[in-house]
Formats: sequence, C-alpha cells, structure tokens
Amino acid sequence: MLKGMEYSLKANRKEKEAGSTSPERNRQFLYIQTQRTAFSAIGRPILSVDAKKKELIGPFKNAGVGWCREPTEVNVHDFLSDAQGRAVPYGIYDLTRNRGSVYVGQSADTSEFAVSALARWWETEGLLAYPGERHLLLLADGGGSNGYRCRLWKEQLQTSVCDPYGLTVTVCHYPTGCSKYNPIEHRLFGPISVNWAGKPLESFETMLAYLQGTTTRTGLEVTARRLEGEFRKGRKVSDEAMAALALERHLVCPHWNYTLHPRSPSTNSLGLFPEVVS
Repeated sequence: MLKGMEYSLKANRKEKEAGSTSPERNRQFLYIQTQRTAFSAIGRPILSVDAKKKELIGPFKNAGVGWCREPTEVNVHDFLSDAQGRAVPYGIYDLTRNRGSVYVGQSADTSEFAVSALARWWETEGLLAYPGERHLLLLADGGGSNGYRCRLWKEQLQTSVCDPYGLTVTVCHYPTGCSKYNPIEHRLFGPISVNWAGKPLESFETMLAYLQGTTTRTGLEVTARRLEGEFRKGRKVSDEAMAALALERHLVCPHWNYTLHPRSPSTNSLGLFPEVVS
C-alpha cells in the first residue's frame, strides 16, 4: 500500500541553513575560485588540507561493509586502553596533480602537527613536482588545527614553511560550516573511507597500506607516511610574535584570506633554494 502511494524509506536530508547567512559567504566562495583560477593558469601548486577523523588502531569495528566469506571478528567495545594507539591522519590533496598525501601521527591534531605535515610534503614531494616554485595556495577549513582564528597555524606556517623554504603561502579558508566544499573531502577522504570500509585497522602498517592502496577511476594516487613526534596542545603565540609575521591580509574577507611571505632570503635543508626575493 505504501509503495502504491509512492512512499519509500528515506533518510533525513540536510538542506536548511540555520540562522542568517553572512553576505561575505558567497563573496568568499567567488574569491576562492578566483585564486584557484589564477594559480591554475600558471601551473602553481594548489593544496587542499584538512585532518581526517582519528582512528583507533587495533581489532575494532570499522564502519561499512566489504566483500568476504565470513565477517571479521572484532572487539565488542572500542576502548582506547585496548588499542595500540590512536592514529591522527592529516591529509594534503594536490589539485593540480590529483595526488593525495596522508601523514599519520599518534599525538594530537594541533597546528604544529598540521604544518609539520605540510613541510614534510614540500620536502618529499613538492620540491620534485614543482622545481623552482616560490608560491603556494592552501585551501583550508575555517576551524580546527588549520582554522582562520588559530594564531599557531599562522606562526608555524611562517617559521616552518615560508622562512626555511623561501615560499610565499596564500591561505584561503572556507566559511564556517562549509567544510564539505573543501576539495579534499570528496577527492581524497571519500575514496579512503570507501577503500577501508568494513575492515579493521589492526596496526599502523595496515592503515598505511589501505591509505596507499586508495585509487579512483580519475587517476588518484595516494602516499602515506608516519609523522613521528609529540605535538603538545595549548601552545600560545604572543602578540609580539604575531606582529613579527610577514603577513599580508587581503582586501576581500581579510580574516579568511591572507598571504605569508618569507621574512628573509634563506635556503632549505636540502640546499635547493638560492636567494629569494618576495
């Protein structure tokens, strides 16, 4: 009877926006598209960055289903005390080359961790993929370890990426509540979740293998590495340190868009950069 009346089982659909919408929201999306077009036109790197959901490492249930003859038996409860550790994956998606990189830590998702992953990406992949490049565009969510309010994120970009590598980094943040529009969500994190759906992440090596085994019909390739070290929460950045940053805010939505320049000519740890003039 229900089918005859065109009823069917449906889940709730998120469509309504609560509260008033800021007039800057659409302006920010248009500005992001302008920046992407400008960087893409001359082949400069465009990176979409974000932290993926933390994962317990061990015989724990992983959401989804997979092809198998018998289901894998896992623990009844997901207790951290029973785990080898909690993995903290930070993703970097290169829009220009359709390449993803995931750096797996075991400490905390802090701004220092996020920028350490970005610096590692530049040394291991960026320098080879973009030889001689001095400019980088980052697309990031409005909150979290790479949020637009986070002082440590800006300070670490200056001291760990711009100054040592001579890079000028332009950052564009998506408005609050718009993280689903960040390309990394559906270009990298979506395929990763499908690839390991229904498969317990029994060790860090297993997790890295699933990450590196993620591919798509459009040619996505993924690399995965451990990022060792302890990243402490609660680090503060003083007003003096912020004032010393070579930070230039953009005229359009200045809190969401800014550029960090290298403060002085420098060389990186591999000695590949000559004197840089920003």
